[in-house]
Amino acid sequence: MRKCRLLGALGVVTGSILIAAGHSALAEPNPLRDAYFGETHMHTGLSLDAYIGGTRLMPGDALRYAKGEAVTLPDGSVVQHRRPLDFAAVTDHAEYIGEMYSTIFEDAPGHDNEDLLTLREMTDIEDRQHWFFKYVVSSNRSASPKHPPFYAGPGTTKSAWQVIVNAAEAHNDPGNFTALIGFEWSAAPGGANLHRNVIFRDADVPDIVPSYIEINEEENLWKWMGEQEAQGRHALAIPHNSNASKGRMFPDTDSFGDPVDLDYARTRQHFEPLIEMMQVKGNSEVHRKFWAADEFADFENADSIQKNSGRTYHRRDFVRGGLERGIAKKAELGVNPFKYGFTGGTDNHNGLMSAVAEDAFQGAHGPEDGTVERRRTGDVLGWIDGKDLSIGALAGVWATENSRAAIWDAMKRRETFATSGPRIKVRMFGGVGLSELADPVAMAEEGYVLGTHMGGDLPSIGTAPTFTVHAEKDPDGANLDRIQIIKGWVDMNGDINEKIVDVVWSGDRKIDPLTGKLPPVGNTVDVSTAKFANDIGAPVLMGAWTDEDFDPQDHAFYYARAIEIPTPRWSTYDAVRSNRPLLDDVPATIQERAWGSPIWYAPAQ
Repeated sequence: MRKCRLLGALGVVTGSILIAAGHSALAEPNPLRDAYFGETHMHTGLSLDAYIGGTRLMPGDALRYAKGEAVTLPDGSVVQHRRPLDFAAVTDHAEYIGEMYSTIFEDAPGHDNEDLLTLREMTDIEDRQHWFFKYVVSSNRSASPKHPPFYAGPGTTKSAWQVIVNAAEAHNDPGNFTALIGFEWSAAPGGANLHRNVIFRDADVPDIVPSYIEINEEENLWKWMGEQEAQGRHALAIPHNSNASKGRMFPDTDSFGDPVDLDYARTRQHFEPLIEMMQVKGNSEVHRKFWAADEFADFENADSIQKNSGRTYHRRDFVRGGLERGIAKKAELGVNPFKYGFTGGTDNHNGLMSAVAEDAFQGAHGPEDGTVERRRTGDVLGWIDGKDLSIGALAGVWATENSRAAIWDAMKRRETFATSGPRIKVRMFGGVGLSELADPVAMAEEGYVLGTHMGGDLPSIGTAPTFTVHAEKDPDGANLDRIQIIKGWVDMNGDINEKIVDVVWSGDRKIDPLTGKLPPVGNTVDVSTAKFANDIGAPVLMGAWTDEDFDPQDHAFYYARAIEIPTPRWSTYDAVRSNRPLLDDVPATIQERAWGSPIWYAPAQ
């Protein structure tokens, strides 16, 4: 535990590879890997709920926006991403993509159906909300979802899926921009959010994909994925919004009521290497109610989710709770079913990939949250109050190059991170005898040779491990406050424990010997103007921590969390721009952050 080690520059050169805040296409793969930012959770007009909300952008439009090209919205306005992404996947709901193909394409079967004529002409928000409840909520949150009467058959589903595949093929540009192929399987039995985004490694994909209507349980989704794997295809699934899962995301029993067993644990771990940490419907890391000792747990908690579908929060609904349950299951079964690395997404239903700037948030669900008034006083029907929305999150990977295979492989090995919007880079290695270094390249070189990267496993060891951490601020964003390591472990009695360690921080602050806490970094935000001074914090933080309390008989996980200095929340920008008072029940400032995937330890069997 120490104050920050400042680096003179954000970029360093190793051989012919430039590692910097921005990067160009690599001529050769970088064995030390670069950070790439992207989106793996976003909806276009092929998602029924997005179309109901007025979205007309198609998968190709969304990918053009992700690449930094201008796109035109239905109202005639032109929008362009401030900062193009490195990779992206359109993940429209598999439920109803066939119906949406019939709706949108004039030559499609069923296009002239009266219900679809009504849908195409709908503009009133109450009519749209009625449709949302009738065709989305009532079906998809039931135990027996069905296609609506205007479904024209599997041929339309195949055609819609081909639109998504063709768009990704057209926009994939290895070395510059990776367009991944994916879809969302949107199970919500009894209102419990068990949605998964399924991402393929390459263009070898089936000619049709399943929805919650065809496959009702995640176990059977994994079975389907196994069938694809047997045919030479490669796919992974990413669960999201565990905060709305009603205790079912990290369960003790499977979908059929049987105890989670070894086969379940092996299958889930194989097909689900990542979980979405945060999106527009809140942060799923932790909640202040269950982690009162974590001073940063009160962050985009999205409490109003609990107003809908009986989605009362439980400790087990949050990712850290899931990690804790996972190592307990590892101790019990020998395999961890909840061995998740971290990723982020937006879940935007407007076709705009990773529109994650706090100072430019315009909502994510059309008229539901598309005005200042709706965001302040309205709600996204069936989900969340407008004021509780976040801007979403970004996915980050450490990959050898910007290609489908390299990005997907980084996801599969969990060498990933998530951010709450800014392009913060965070990295951690773990191992015995790692050095505290001042050079991030040297840290990576040593970490890959002598240690374990984020998402990996420490070997069985009898000596306390050391963890090296490095974080860089968003080049266009705020400075960093600190890097923490969160440790969770199961002791010999089967009890779950955790501690949070401030590893490295900005300035000359010192840990309070009485409270064990690091003093706050300060706050320069002027809430009357929604401006802040970036004269506290540090642009780069780097340090090391040795777990002196390590017990080689305990199952454990460790992950890094990098915290920014305070900045204005989107709701504060809204208030200042519209000359309205600040909302009194959401924070005016926040501390954005990045989470690195865990490193796990298990004693020898």
